[in-house]
Amino acid sequence: MKATNSLIAVLALTSIAVLSGCGTGQASITDEAEVRAAMPVPVETAAPVRADIFATYHATSTIESDVDAPVLARVGGEVVELLVEEGDVVAAGQVLARLDGERLRLEMLSARADLERVSGELQRYEDLAARGLVSEAMYDGLKYDVEALKARYDLARLNYEYSAIRATIGGVVSAREIKLGENLTANSAAFRITDTRELVAYLQIPQAELAKFATGHSANLEVDSMPGITFDATIARISPTIDTRNGTFKATAVIANEDGDLVPGMFARFTIAYEKHADALLVPSIAVIEEDDEQSVYVVSDGAVTRRTVETGIASDQHVEILSGLGENEEIVVIGHSGLRDGSKVLASNKPVDSFTG
Repeated sequence: MKATNSLIAVLALTSIAVLSGCGTGQASITDEAEVRAAMPVPVETAAPVRADIFATYHATSTIESDVDAPVLARVGGEVVELLVEEGDVVAAGQVLARLDGERLRLEMLSARADLERVSGELQRYEDLAARGLVSEAMYDGLKYDVEALKARYDLARLNYEYSAIRATIGGVVSAREIKLGENLTANSAAFRITDTRELVAYLQIPQAELAKFATGHSANLEVDSMPGITFDATIARISPTIDTRNGTFKATAVIANEDGDLVPGMFARFTIAYEKHADALLVPSIAVIEEDDEQSVYVVSDGAVTRRTVETGIASDQHVEILSGLGENEEIVVIGHSGLRDGSKVLASNKPVDSFTG
């Protein structure tokens, strides 16, 4: 606005000068092109800034959980109690549901009774065997019977414990596959548990980009459900092989999700920073003019501009790295350079430029 008001003042002064040069009986008309050439052009300027900038690569993928497991019913039986629902957070080993285990309990008690009976006989025979009153073969046979019955009892006790369906891992119950009163068979899927504290995304990247990537590179992502919010990620693994079907390699991005804002199945857009230039000289992207494979900027000095060829480096959406051709204390045109040429007079207003740190 300040530059526009100054331009109006210049036009007014120019008009007064033209009128004052016209005497009585004279007809003197100043050429409009000359007037415009002499008028300063209002522009916005800025000085370069020093900051870090990253070369980035953009990719898309679906977020997944790397820790996801079904919970199976290890024995058959009727579902008599449901203790969790979808969305509940559970710990490894927690009871999720109970089956009718009465038959298994009775089998366990029968096996324990047989074990106690034969164990008692073995104790009575120990003294007789020590005195040589029973054969060694009979005594050894009783020992083997006790071992076999103990194994039978342990198996029956384990099956009875399996009537309580327990979580195999900690996480969130992402699916409940059973209903109250349903009669399950062994190995039926009962629940699914997903650990969402750490998520992954498998990025398929063209093989031509392979040399740019390494484990440990930082990345960020956005999802449609939370526009404007970015989440941090890290490239944790890079596959050493190329998929011959599409000529890409797989990079695995790991996303910390302790707050639970992200869920598996979300579609995400990733920006991977694969190269960092620290303390680079940066200018706004809109200040750089590209013409005939050459980049240049307009440098302001003493109210006039000079077109300067520059060498550029990493470019982001908003900033460009200047490698040579521009000093950090110089002022360049950011807005309004479309109508300029070498030597054009300008009326400049300064616009601060935010630094870019990736």
